[in-house]
Amino acid sequence: MKKTFAMAAMAIAISMGSISCKKKISDADLTTAATTVVSAYSGSSVEVKDGVAHLSGEFASEADKKAAIEALKKITGVKDVMDMASVKAAVIETASAIDPALQQKVTDALKDFPSVKVGVENGELTLTGDVTSSQARKIKESVDALKLGKVNFNYTVK
Repeated sequence: MKKTFAMAAMAIAISMGSISCKKKISDADLTTAATTVVSAYSGSSVEVKDGVAHLSGEFASEADKKAAIEALKKITGVKDVMDMASVKAAVIETASAIDPALQQKVTDALKDFPSVKVGVENGELTLTGDVTSSQARKIKESVDALKLGKVNFNYTVK
């Protein structure tokens, strides 16, 4: 029994010794490997401290960010990934909320005022140009008679 106990203790000691002799990968080496992984995503960067990768920067999409995180987790020696990165806001192009027929009605109502241009800015009907104060009053009355709702009168009164 003493012999079995001694053999078991020796086996445990040897296995613990071999585990503790395992080579530790330096943070500098991990940072180099991690930087290589995220270099595919412009605007992003990574730094490794104590085996934890700190991902920062801005990604084009959430899918790109998730892919970078998963790739970092697969690097041998990286214990965890701290996500401090953001995703660029999506650019949403909106179609004009103004009906072209409505825009044409305003253009027709203002045919006597050639210096005034009718357009759409930020989804709203906008009038621009140079007018006199009496013309401004007539334009306002003509447009209000159409009952369009919000109209931006961005013309210059001289």
